Amino acid sequence: MSPRFKRFGMVLLVLSLVLSACSGTSNKEAGASTEDRGSNETKVVRDQFGEVTIPAHPQNMLVFDSIYAEYLIEMGVIPQMVIFVPEVEPEYRASYFEEHGVQMIEAEQYQYNYEQLLALSPDMIITVGEGMDKGAYDELTKIAPTVALESNSEMKQAMPKLATLFDKTEESVKVLAEFDEKAKQAQQKIAQAIGDKTVLVLRVEHNRYRFMGPKGGSSSVFFYDILGLNSPEVIKDSTDWFSQFSLEFLPEMNPDYIFLEDRTLKGYDTKESMDNLKESKVWASLNAVKDNHVFPLKTSDFVTGVGPIGSAKLLDYVVGKLVP
Repeated sequence: MSPRFKRFGMVLLVLSLVLSACSGTSNKEAGASTEDRGSNETKVVRDQFGEVTIPAHPQNMLVFDSIYAEYLIEMGVIPQMVIFVPEVEPEYRASYFEEHGVQMIEAEQYQYNYEQLLALSPDMIITVGEGMDKGAYDELTKIAPTVALESNSEMKQAMPKLATLFDKTEESVKVLAEFDEKAKQAQQKIAQAIGDKTVLVLRVEHNRYRFMGPKGGSSSVFFYDILGLNSPEVIKDSTDWFSQFSLEFLPEMNPDYIFLEDRTLKGYDTKESMDNLKESKVWASLNAVKDNHVFPLKTSDFVTGVGPIGSAKLLDYVVGKLVP
């Protein structure tokens, strides 16, 4: 080959390398630009208080209710942070969050530390909307776009609504179907074992007692709808989640089985109330007490623990107590 053609070939090679490098840089810039557009993309959703503009792909999401965080994880959405109240969390949940890389932000129950939340720099907040104070909601929206889900914590109500925020309806349906099958089997076992006998969920608090209303929503759904348990006749139409009562009312309810909750709160002492209950004559006269059908119930297991995992564990516990 002549020197002239060799020099021409070298020029072509150099040009090729330069163009290739430029192309690579351009592709990287395009990729970064696409990524930026993805992280900045937003969408409008409705919550308890109206329309909210949220990130389509949140990068630092904070979830206020640990049950909601469990719902999201089981649908394949991993939140970056969750508010965690150690006193009322079920035993499995801390390790569950650690396993999925979710940062637990310890907090006081029913309290909002706005300075702490602001320091976390969330780009989106999710919380339970039912019963939420509008003033607290407004404060949260100053920190980040906040979705106060138009729901309580009950799985069949909350999970599908959470799913719509992240296009996870199919995953939600699958999780709920698996739980429904387990619950159906549990209900059949219990029905065969105790028939139409009555079951009372009794809460012992500081200086008072309350019973769970079978039509009160939330955890009531678990016991009286999902498991199909029968409440005492005298309270069968109660729509309050928990209603206060005097000990003299116990004989009127006179259940065959009692799940007894020793209410758990930080700095909360129920010992005197529990002692007074168990030392009373009306307590000793109850069918459930005489038949040794009184079973302990942890606040953490049936109030804050009723996510897909916790509910399955609670099913097993109730079946284990009611089915010989």
